Amino acid sequence: MTDANLLKKKIEESGLQQKFIYTELGISRFTWYKKRDGVVDFKASEIQTLCRLLGITALREKEQIFFAKM
Repeated sequence: MTDANLLKKKIEESGLQQKFIYTELGISRFTWYKKRDGVVDFKASEIQTLCRLLGITALREKEQIFFAKM
């Protein structure tokens, strides 16, 4: 389960536009919001791309954002 608040904070810190992010992921805006908000899980390849785009290199941070225990 994605921690939506941590992901949104990371996106804000990156300064990237969400349209750029979901375009890079190859998904629609609708799908992006469902995944970003934790309704639908990200695929492993999408997590890898997001980490690259957002500069997430630490395993702990990756786990906190994308594998949160709610």
